Amino acid sequence: MKKNPFKPELLAPAGNFEKLEIAIHYGADAVYLAAKNFSLRNFSGNFTDAEMVDAVTFARLHKVKVYLACNIYSRNHEQKELEDFLYKTGQIGPDAIIVSDPGIIMLAKKIIPDIDIHLSTQANTTNLNAARFWHGLGVKRVNLARELSLEEIKEITEDAQIETETFIHGAMCVSYSGRCLLSNFLSGRDSNRGLCSHPCRWKYSVVEELRPNEYHSLMEDDRGSYIFNSKDLSMIEHIPELINANITSLKIEGRMKGINYLASVVKTYRNAIDAYIDDPDTYKTNPDWLSELYQIFHREYCTGFYFNKTEEPQLNYNNIHQGKIHSFIGKIMGSTEDNHYRVGIRNKLTLDDTIEILSPKGSPKRIKIMGLFDMEHNSIDSAQPNTMAILFIGIQCFPNDIVRKI
Repeated sequence: MKKNPFKPELLAPAGNFEKLEIAIHYGADAVYLAAKNFSLRNFSGNFTDAEMVDAVTFARLHKVKVYLACNIYSRNHEQKELEDFLYKTGQIGPDAIIVSDPGIIMLAKKIIPDIDIHLSTQANTTNLNAARFWHGLGVKRVNLARELSLEEIKEITEDAQIETETFIHGAMCVSYSGRCLLSNFLSGRDSNRGLCSHPCRWKYSVVEELRPNEYHSLMEDDRGSYIFNSKDLSMIEHIPELINANITSLKIEGRMKGINYLASVVKTYRNAIDAYIDDPDTYKTNPDWLSELYQIFHREYCTGFYFNKTEEPQLNYNNIHQGKIHSFIGKIMGSTEDNHYRVGIRNKLTLDDTIEILSPKGSPKRIKIMGLFDMEHNSIDSAQPNTMAILFIGIQCFPNDIVRKI
């Protein structure tokens, strides 16, 4: 009988407080988030100082760790503001700060010596000696470059004496560990300072110099060519390999993604990791996990660089999004009486709809609506987006469960 393997941390994105609650509800061991400045996702909402305090308090209540992203590459004029930011960080007390700039590492060691330093994937750590170097500077964990194979990751986890973290699901960048200047040149927005306009997702054509008004697609495709556009990463079918590589933390991408994405992905990987840890001998990939991940809005999936499969192209040439088999309706906010639930409505819901309830445990529960009411308990035929409604259904639900329409 195979002994139970080391259990890795499941690390989820939290772009705002609602996403933090969802990530924790569906089983994240830790979350990564950011303040209003100094992170690489300035459009994800992020947290004010007061919200950050609440986030750390809420996470600690649920025994979940909080890692604060400060992973920009800073400029001279920002150094005093960075010092002030780090002093505030020390008062808030996250479990770690995520950094890529060596200058910020130096300041963090001086100003907040009791808070762990995690090295961002932006630092491009691609080898064992680089991991040792960062460990020697006091870095506790390194988020390894996405260019590494699983075999290379194993070598680092075995020999570097530093915690490791790798991305296991979500969008990928075609440039070197996300270090890209396309956005700077094409839209004037610095991708290495949280302002990326994602030009790698744009449609491109070829123009011949003497024929400036004639645009020629780079492929035989009337949509154009998405030559910089990567597939999405999904490692759900390789949980044993990830766990047996002794990676400390398995990270989900998506601080800018919605709560429907977050709930599905965190739940799926939580269930898969737990299943393998509980019984590695009989473990196999559950088809329900694949179904769940294919239903969310995504680009074509691949395994990135983990297995160095040259026959598996990682560019997503057609830019077609997949998923959306179900429609996100909203989330359970609370109950008013037995099997009557307050729902925050995000998309239209009608009394005739069949819905699914996505809870942290088990398969989605498909059910017909037994009653639909406004907040004054008046019966209604439909509930509109950005409203609250009361849903009467014949099963038990919990706050932050996701409601979806079939």
